[in-house]
Amino acid sequence: MPDEPLARISENAGPASTQVRVGTRASALALTQTGHVAAALTAQGLHVETVRIRTQGDVATGPLSTLGGTGVFAAALREALLDGRCDLAVHSLKDLPTAPTPGLRVAAVPPRVDARDVLCTPDGARLADLPAGARVGTGSPRRAAQLRALRPDLQVVDLRGNVDTRLARALGPQADLAAVVLARAGLTRLGRWDAAWQTFTPEQMLPAPGQGALAVEVRADDT
Repeated sequence: MPDEPLARISENAGPASTQVRVGTRASALALTQTGHVAAALTAQGLHVETVRIRTQGDVATGPLSTLGGTGVFAAALREALLDGRCDLAVHSLKDLPTAPTPGLRVAAVPPRVDARDVLCTPDGARLADLPAGARVGTGSPRRAAQLRALRPDLQVVDLRGNVDTRLARALGPQADLAAVVLARAGLTRLGRWDAAWQTFTPEQMLPAPGQGALAVEVRADDT
């Protein structure tokens, strides 16, 4: 069965607009997620070109909380959409600010996958198994706060980089962390589910709004 929201985008494109430029971040996860959207659009008869956009969140090295939080991964994609460098943009829905952007609208939200967070450790340890004072990495203030609520004795370390870079901090040959916390959805989409040893329940760690879902954003006057 075709993805209905994306099928509607295809219908709105019209017969004269068979070429669609899809804006995306250049990380492995973003490209994988965009690939799912591109495949669905291709199945609707559109010719898809991927346009890679570098965002502030990709190039800055400080904690995300100091960069403005939500929106640091979306702003450059939105600028590219508004100035015509791409025809639609694929975001992780949790990265979008809740306030609307004039001239843009979310046209589709493909089926959401598992929204929960997971603990990744090198030896299969769960959160309760980690020794007192263990160093656990996350780049999310939300996850950090909930980790401290679950295990106040842990050292929560700020973590940046793509999924493989983050996993290497706990699972690589030069690992300096006992564990990292990531989104289950990203690991599943990248085929790295083997790295996760504990899936947190929402009662243990409440996921971010929109986590596990994608958002396909377009110019308002194109719909």
